[in-house]
Amino acid sequence: MKLLSFRYEGKEAFGPKVKKEEAVWDVLKIQEELEVLPSFPAQLIEGLSQGVEFVEQIRKLSDAAAQSETPDEYKHSFSDIEWLAPIPRTPKNVICVGKNYAEHAREMGAEAPVDLVVFTKSPAAIAADEETVPVHSELTDAYDYEGELAVVIGKGGSAIPKQMAYDHVFGYTIANDMTARDLQSKHQQFFLGKSLMKSCPMGPYIVTKDEIPESQNLSIVTKVNEEIRQNGNTGDMIRRVDDLISEISKYTPLEPGDVILTGTPAGVGKGFNPPKFLKAGDTVKISIESIGTLVTHLS
Repeated sequence: MKLLSFRYEGKEAFGPKVKKEEAVWDVLKIQEELEVLPSFPAQLIEGLSQGVEFVEQIRKLSDAAAQSETPDEYKHSFSDIEWLAPIPRTPKNVICVGKNYAEHAREMGAEAPVDLVVFTKSPAAIAADEETVPVHSELTDAYDYEGELAVVIGKGGSAIPKQMAYDHVFGYTIANDMTARDLQSKHQQFFLGKSLMKSCPMGPYIVTKDEIPESQNLSIVTKVNEEIRQNGNTGDMIRRVDDLISEISKYTPLEPGDVILTGTPAGVGKGFNPPKFLKAGDTVKISIESIGTLVTHLS
């Protein structure tokens, strides 16, 4: 199932993509008017901890609308909605993994790290698919892109055993870990250079984990103005998704709605000679197999 968050006529909502249509079922409206279920979460993030049960509730609502006398009343064309990030605001900072692809580590002038590298981005940095975001030329002249597989946590927990890690995954989305390289160097830490406004586009969907049984064999392609910059595969990760969940949860509890960015393949702007940093007017497209394409416009 592909789930998206959106705004329609001023109201925030969520729902699944309609099969074979460029449209979304408005499950909150379906529940309100058809009263299919005894209760239903008002926000997507509230239902994540229910896992499969939540997905089944959404299916029941969608099926009820499809079988109603006026199914078109309960779905919206993509052209009529304002897209939001699938998780418009995470419960805490977005969790990011650094140098998780050996070739990327080398292009950054380093060897693959022995220990896990983790930093965070502010939730205020989250942006949506097809959103136009600032290039922040007043703060940086080294703004970069990083296409990444993002893991959406459903079931929270601490010190999660590796063999149980996928039980805590609700699904997957795409993220662009946009980075001011010069600010990273200037401040000698990652937070400010990683948390500029709208520097964490995510989307377009959360794809539930049942549709991606093997998260470690997905192609990742990043294009800037249709030029292929990154062409990698999640199979090249140094630490797999289950490794990351297990290791991170040793130090900080994971919560429903947490998002883990799993690292980026080689081909970032800084890795070129000379560097190819982003500028106003650029468009970045990140495609991950089985999920879709996240599009970001720079202004």
